[in-house]
Amino acid sequence: MKKRFWKRLGLGAAAFWLLGPAMGQEFDVRIPMQERSAATFYVSAEIAGLGASDFLVDTGSGYMTINEVTLAALQETGQAEYLKDLSGILANGERMRVPVYRIERLAIGGRCELRDVEAAVFPGKSRQILGLSVLTRTAPFVFSTDPAELRLSCGEGSLAAAGEAPPG
Repeated sequence: MKKRFWKRLGLGAAAFWLLGPAMGQEFDVRIPMQERSAATFYVSAEIAGLGASDFLVDTGSGYMTINEVTLAALQETGQAEYLKDLSGILANGERMRVPVYRIERLAIGGRCELRDVEAAVFPGKSRQILGLSVLTRTAPFVFSTDPAELRLSCGEGSLAAAGEAPPG
């Protein structure tokens, strides 16, 4: 009985020793969030070289959203491709049909770069949202309010994985 206990303990310690570093590196990028009114949190993200914009982090939104102004700038440089129309229900219960585009590149917080992301386009200059179509690609991820940060698993697409420091 004692022999079996020590054998199991040894196997458990070996597994922890081998898997511990991988578990510690599960979240390779930490992106600070800015808290704004009504307990909303924003991150900075750059879309295909257009410069940094603030995105509302919304785990209740199925898609990343951009506005028509951003779409027009992306289309001028050939970095947005129409994919489909999407019909959905907004938080206020209103049904809306919006186009979905493939965006060539998105860099969240200057540290987590993703390619070929899908974004729904909302009218005018509406608020841009970082939704689950992007966040699930960084899974597992953590949305933390204290400290206010996103912890993302960006893998090979992250500047952190490439050993690069964030800008600034």
